Amino acid sequence: MRRARTVDEYVALVKDAVYEVDEMRASIEYDEEGMGEVAKFIDELEGHLKEIYNAMLSGDYCWRTGDLKYMDLIRHMDEGTLPFRSLLIQINETHTKGLETEEQ
Repeated sequence: MRRARTVDEYVALVKDAVYEVDEMRASIEYDEEGMGEVAKFIDELEGHLKEIYNAMLSGDYCWRTGDLKYMDLIRHMDEGTLPFRSLLIQINETHTKGLETEEQ
């Protein structure tokens, strides 16, 4: 999986993930019964993503500290349950391995 190549691209990926969570929350509010499985973890996922984004904004973000907290939530989910799972994995890969460079 391709990782972000620049810090700006990485920040944009995290912003995209926060947006996707907001969209999923709207879907849950529209169809709570059909989205019940997602409703169980959406608050926790949103909290983890906002924590990452806020650390980026404040300059407190630390790279390569192991898997991001949300990976335990999404590890066994599929794209049917969490359509933006691959985006979350891409963010985690960038976090754990650093930015992708041309030499890689």
